[in-house]
Amino acid sequence: MTRPRIGIIGNPTLIGDHYPAHAGGTMNSEAVAEVSGGLPLLIPADPRLVSVEELMETCDGFLLTGGRPNVHPEEYGEAPTEAHGDFDRNRDAITLPLVRACVETGQPFLGVCRGFQEVNVAMGGTLYPEIRDLPGRMNHRMPPDGTLDEKFAIRHAVRFTEGGVFHRLMGSASVMTNTLHGQGIKTAGSRILIDGHADDGTPEALYVRGAPGFTLAVQWHPEYRAATDPVSRPLFSAFGEAARAWADGKRPQPVREAV
Repeated sequence: MTRPRIGIIGNPTLIGDHYPAHAGGTMNSEAVAEVSGGLPLLIPADPRLVSVEELMETCDGFLLTGGRPNVHPEEYGEAPTEAHGDFDRNRDAITLPLVRACVETGQPFLGVCRGFQEVNVAMGGTLYPEIRDLPGRMNHRMPPDGTLDEKFAIRHAVRFTEGGVFHRLMGSASVMTNTLHGQGIKTAGSRILIDGHADDGTPEALYVRGAPGFTLAVQWHPEYRAATDPVSRPLFSAFGEAARAWADGKRPQPVREAV
């Protein structure tokens, strides 16, 4: 059986501090191949090299990955400040219209960390530049030191809407996740339904209300140990099912929303 082709949004990097490259985390490709059952294809997120139309013709679904650069605040009507950090305008130019196009057609995507924030911004939402500075919020950033396991360690609970999409998918109204982000949702975009929060109120899980296809996104990093983690595996499995349905006949597989 031919595997559905999953486009993995890449990020710019430097090899040896001087050779430009497009990069994708190994754990993203492993999650797509081993759990979603897809063929991982790394996308250079640069409008000079690819177009949204070409990507949608080539791929059956998209993994909107995390990344160190943030969505430029001009994309949601605000001026950049030092607190907003670094940006990747090339990625903005690909992912934001890609999200909107997928919402219209029903082509599936799964958003992770920056990808979670991209989905919100693409639908008209805004972001806080640094949520740890907000009253009552915890520090959700990646620990600066430690091993990979320590950086991706489970750190807080996420509580889902009772009977909602994520509750049914996970089989639990509360799960434990890692956390490696500095920014977070300020206002939800049009049709964005926040379906899960951390204990400090930070939005952690969302989908696009009324979309014809799979539009789930999470603020944490489920690609880490996706094959064995009880929270990550159902998320990537459901994404893979949606991508296969699309590949088998471009049939959107919508999420079953709460009644």
